[in-house]
Amino acid sequence: MVKVEDDDLPGLEMPGKSAKQLAFNFNFTNRNRRPPTDPVNAMLSLAYSMLAKDCTLAALAVGFDPYIGFYHQPRFGRPALGLDLMEEMRPLVAESTVLSCINNRVVTEKDFVRAGQAVNLTAPGRKRFFQMYEQRMSSLITHPLFDYKVSYRRALELQARLLAKTLTGEIAEYIPLLTR
Repeated sequence: MVKVEDDDLPGLEMPGKSAKQLAFNFNFTNRNRRPPTDPVNAMLSLAYSMLAKDCTLAALAVGFDPYIGFYHQPRFGRPALGLDLMEEMRPLVAESTVLSCINNRVVTEKDFVRAGQAVNLTAPGRKRFFQMYEQRMSSLITHPLFDYKVSYRRALELQARLLAKTLTGEIAEYIPLLTR
């Protein structure tokens, strides 16, 4: 009979860490924001804000007013259409970037600081996070409608153009971006 004492992988223990450093971990139980109170929520908030900016730029590139949307209520300074376009891209870009940062140990517990209740990335951690986000936005996928390879950044613009063609009646319905 084999006795299993520890289920953890060898080499992943954290010897010599202080209690303050151990306070940060990547356990994710619920979404919180304004301010994010744990590392995963801090990275999600950052990724969502970056993706919202990219979706707003895609809407502007097509000629839309990004502040008038369909699902998100208009509010001063909030790009409702940018947020609408973002919905289908959140798991593909933002959440995937966060998971990649955690799973590949691009960002670790030492890359976070606490300021009151808020948790934020340090400057070196943000830099590595930005690099992972840009890498994700530049990665190629085969667009399901056009059947050729495009980056996620280009796919954002294509989806905005498809929305414009749907609204003008050139195509019958909007086709969302599905990767699998």
